[in-house]
Amino acid sequence: MSLLFIFVDGVGLGTDDPAVNPFAQASLPNLHALLGGQRMLAGNNGSDRPVVETGRASLIALDACLGVEGLPQSATGQAALLTGTNVPARLGYHDGPKPNPEVAEILKGGNLFSTLLEAGLKVGMLNAFPPGYFHGLASGRRLPGAIAMAALQAGLNLKTQEDLYCGQALSADFTGQGWRDHLGLHDTPVIAPEKAGERLAELARQHDFAIFEFWLSDIAGHHQNMPEACALLETFDRVLGGLLPAWQDDKGLIILTSDHGNLEDLSTRRHTTNPVPLLLAGSPALRKQFGPRGRDLPSIAPAIEGYFQAH
Repeated sequence: MSLLFIFVDGVGLGTDDPAVNPFAQASLPNLHALLGGQRMLAGNNGSDRPVVETGRASLIALDACLGVEGLPQSATGQAALLTGTNVPARLGYHDGPKPNPEVAEILKGGNLFSTLLEAGLKVGMLNAFPPGYFHGLASGRRLPGAIAMAALQAGLNLKTQEDLYCGQALSADFTGQGWRDHLGLHDTPVIAPEKAGERLAELARQHDFAIFEFWLSDIAGHHQNMPEACALLETFDRVLGGLLPAWQDDKGLIILTSDHGNLEDLSTRRHTTNPVPLLLAGSPALRKQFGPRGRDLPSIAPAIEGYFQAH
């Protein structure tokens, strides 16, 4: 049984206010259909920690604050997701965006990648990284984010430009257009969002556990630009429009979650204290089997490990 983990940076569950929340304004037919016609908002079922159940999906709210004052941040939030440890509580603070030495040491002590690899599973990160990224790492000018750092610490090789060009990875924007527009790599193959979704399903089937990191959502939140945010979400929804028809619900699970709120409230350029979504897509039996024991970020890694132990 495979598991595809789609990490969407900086997305919380916000209010039903289209003036500030692009999830309340954007046209997202595939996401809404998955949720039985509902939008991905706080307050579903009369609660600020919603639980939505449909024939194909479950939506659960996760606490990203973890009992620590201040606004949740990427490094400590992602480390909590990857280790099952309440990293902010352990350190006494939220920190980010990149892992500081303390967070790096926690990741090095064991993370989801290393645990699954030690169990003999085939693990992969589906993002392609451009040549400049690897040059920055080699020179010490660039520090990887928590997810890439954890993968590298576990001994995984990050996907390269060659992997993207031959269809074995996806660019951060799914389509490859960003590599042309922002990196000057004009021979980058460009694919439609729906094709990117199909490719996600295809590549996930080649692994037991595959992860894709979508960090542009956090950037869009900081920009506070509603048309930009809606366009980004609508592209992501088109990716779901390719992924979901290609996914076999009885053969694997898709999980989508985040590290902290941001994009759901464009009234501020800062992060939020909103809960983050845990969206599960797959058969009811697999979703029930996955069921995290808690309702917070550190509950995810143990739930993933338990999912694979059950198979």
